[in-house]
Amino acid sequence: MADNSFESLFARLGRFPDVEADNLQAWDATDRLLLDTALEMRAFEMPAAGLLRPDGRLAVVGDRYGALTLGALTLGAEAVRVQQDLITGERALRANAEALGIDGGFEHLPLGAELLEGASLVLLQLPRSLAELEEIADAVARYAAPEVVLVAGGRVKHMSLGMNAVLARYFEDVQPQLARQKSRLLLARSPRPVPAAAPFPVTEVNDELGLTVCARGAVFAGTGLDIGTRFLLDFLPRMPHATHAVDLGCGTGILAAMYARANPGARVTATDRSAAAVDSALATSRANGLDGRIEVLQDDAMGSLPDASADLVLLNPPFHLEAAVHAGAGIKLIEAAGRVLAPGGELWTVFNSHLHYRPVLERLIGPTREAGRNPKFTVTASTRRP
Repeated sequence: MADNSFESLFARLGRFPDVEADNLQAWDATDRLLLDTALEMRAFEMPAAGLLRPDGRLAVVGDRYGALTLGALTLGAEAVRVQQDLITGERALRANAEALGIDGGFEHLPLGAELLEGASLVLLQLPRSLAELEEIADAVARYAAPEVVLVAGGRVKHMSLGMNAVLARYFEDVQPQLARQKSRLLLARSPRPVPAAAPFPVTEVNDELGLTVCARGAVFAGTGLDIGTRFLLDFLPRMPHATHAVDLGCGTGILAAMYARANPGARVTATDRSAAAVDSALATSRANGLDGRIEVLQDDAMGSLPDASADLVLLNPPFHLEAAVHAGAGIKLIEAAGRVLAPGGELWTVFNSHLHYRPVLERLIGPTREAGRNPKFTVTASTRRP
């Protein structure tokens, strides 16, 4: 793109199969700033820029819907290794590539050696979580080329000095850049030596539950017990004994593990669209001797589960999509539960009371009763209508 304009590319990007809405888009100003910087690095022939040399290697971490990967390919990158935590992001990238007529040139890989080995340039959409940033920074310092340049970008309102501190633990040289269009970059060079053992996953015993919880950096709440899940667990003795129960949006797998432990005869599926969550839930189940009873799978809204195949679904739905407060993700999961539940099966949901999910539950599942309410959350039980 000689005119340094990405408008035509961005205008054709979609979020599907993720939630789409008028106030949600598949790219942001940070994507453009990262790509513009990569283009400038090529123009000034910076020796570490992976887009420059035939032997240079580019890795993209945290691409949302493919803007960075597909933009890099249009800049002339011959091969892009890309990590996306969400399966919806992976699928959106593939769909956007097809829509743009881009056949290949990128490879999806998990965060680790295969993704980063020998990489001379890493483009990163900064995560919100400092723990996730630490896992990424460790991986880049551990596996990338010694001359690697990590170009990390984010929206200014979501950035903190803690991000600089995390990067400074893993790189000798961390340089904050001037903000543009409310986005800012951090450039990190000269990786520091890292300990022999990687810092993640983290394992911690939750004394309240008597459960060992394992967590990757990107998983919500880490090894902690978020307050919504804690409230839903209060109702565990009242939940039916299911032949097949599903923990939908499982995170670290706490709900799945607690239900499996309380119901030894049940088959339990823990599923999440996040690869970090799935890896964490699998580790949690193994740490508690439940791996033979809990199946863990990465999926988008239980898309691989057959219709009417579960007797019980447990759900603590998200109420944010990136920076926006948006009920769309929760509604998508409730609709999926209506498909996967057998007639007479139950969906137990905990949600922030201000979201008013009750009419949606009545419409998409069936008769819904309030099981409990505290100052912040509501727990409901919905019965799948025939």
